[in-house]
Amino acid sequence: MNIDRLKQIALEAGKIVREGYASHKEVSHKGVVDLVTEFDIKTEAFIIDQLKKVFPDHTLVGEESHHGSYHYDKAIYIDPIDGTTNFVHGIPHLAVSLGIWEQGKPTMAVVYNPILEELFWAVDGEGAYCNGQKLEVSSQSKLQNALIATGFPYAKVNAGVEYEWVIKCMTNLLPYIQDIRRLGAAAVDLCYLAQGKVEAFYEIDLKPWDVAAGILIVQEAGGKISNVDNKTFDFDDKSIVASNGKVHQQLMQYLEKI
Repeated sequence: MNIDRLKQIALEAGKIVREGYASHKEVSHKGVVDLVTEFDIKTEAFIIDQLKKVFPDHTLVGEESHHGSYHYDKAIYIDPIDGTTNFVHGIPHLAVSLGIWEQGKPTMAVVYNPILEELFWAVDGEGAYCNGQKLEVSSQSKLQNALIATGFPYAKVNAGVEYEWVIKCMTNLLPYIQDIRRLGAAAVDLCYLAQGKVEAFYEIDLKPWDVAAGILIVQEAGGKISNVDNKTFDFDDKSIVASNGKVHQQLMQYLEKI
């Protein structure tokens, strides 16, 4: 089965990430605060080489190597290390993320945290799993009792509209939820939502490789995905909102429109 090969590729890529996590890293900057290491590049090159053999008909869209469109009939969205800043600082919230999309919909996904040895995966219509255990979103229906995950965009350094959106949303939300968590890896956030650890997740300015795998894992665990207008999420959207489905409407009233 192709999902087994996809999992195997993620596990093998995870060995490179784990080796890098425990060693000295050469760090460079893609932006003012956007980091990249030789292990991001090495891991992505390995993944692309492996995927070409198993999925020759798919366009491979990797964070460190892709330029151009995000939309293809068949594509695999690759984040070799989602959470590079955590990786650099020795914080174990990071993952290899592989999401397969066909005709605009996710069909297969693997998210692997090689430091905590958490292997999440999903196949369209077949449920979502972590290390063999079936995942189900939280049953919490009160927003006041909900733990919400989020993240801050790299554009924050310019203190522009993205920064304003993040601050306004947090100011709006905090009195009406249990608390906010900012773990620093969107793929992991989405998997924790699927696992029932958090009730919702929202963020601005993410790229397809950040969310392509996590979206399917959330959906297959019974969760809901939308944009900030509560419409079907598209890779061109500025924002993403994910939840257990039960707090989605309540959450929406506190998120600013963009």
